[in-house]
Amino acid sequence: MVDLPLMLRVEHSRLADLLAGLDAEDWAGPTLCTSWTVRETVAHLTAAASTRTPAWMLTMVRSRFDTDRHNDRLLRRHLGAEPAATLDAFTATTSSTIAPFGALDAALGEVLVHGQDVARPLGLQLDPSSEALRAVVEFFARKDFAVNSATLVKGLQLRPTDLDLVLGDGPGVRGTALDLVLAMAGRPQAVDGLEGEGAIVLGERIAALG
Repeated sequence: MVDLPLMLRVEHSRLADLLAGLDAEDWAGPTLCTSWTVRETVAHLTAAASTRTPAWMLTMVRSRFDTDRHNDRLLRRHLGAEPAATLDAFTATTSSTIAPFGALDAALGEVLVHGQDVARPLGLQLDPSSEALRAVVEFFARKDFAVNSATLVKGLQLRPTDLDLVLGDGPGVRGTALDLVLAMAGRPQAVDGLEGEGAIVLGERIAALG
């Protein structure tokens, strides 16, 4: 049986351990989520783990359902005055299982994707568990939630090379589960790690997102 709360706590803690080793310059650096620095990305995750559904909906309404404005408003509340405060706020939510609409699989996907958004530009290794990767690959392929992941891979067959798993039908996309997760989250940097006829299609769809 899949234990999403445990997976979420483990991956949250794994990312917190990586963040504890960053210096001030790292915290100000860019991420794969190009509009946010490392600090802003971490504050976004803190906001997601701290904001219950009613408050999340209220901010959406006040932001006129502009997702970018909504996310920015929430993360600013958890940014803190300096990187140490940003890290403390994030670490304090390590055991949290709060997620909008109770979607823990989506919350796990956020931690995995944004963890790589931070780690990869810094040249750091952050390896989620295979169980967490399987849960997120399956969720992303099945449903659009925070990202239009299922839409991106519609009509394609996903074959993670490090999992005993095949999802969907159509032209094949092969690569590590982590690269597939990042591609489904719209990260063009992950496409270089993918192979197969379907990888070309997926790359074109991601590029069309702008």
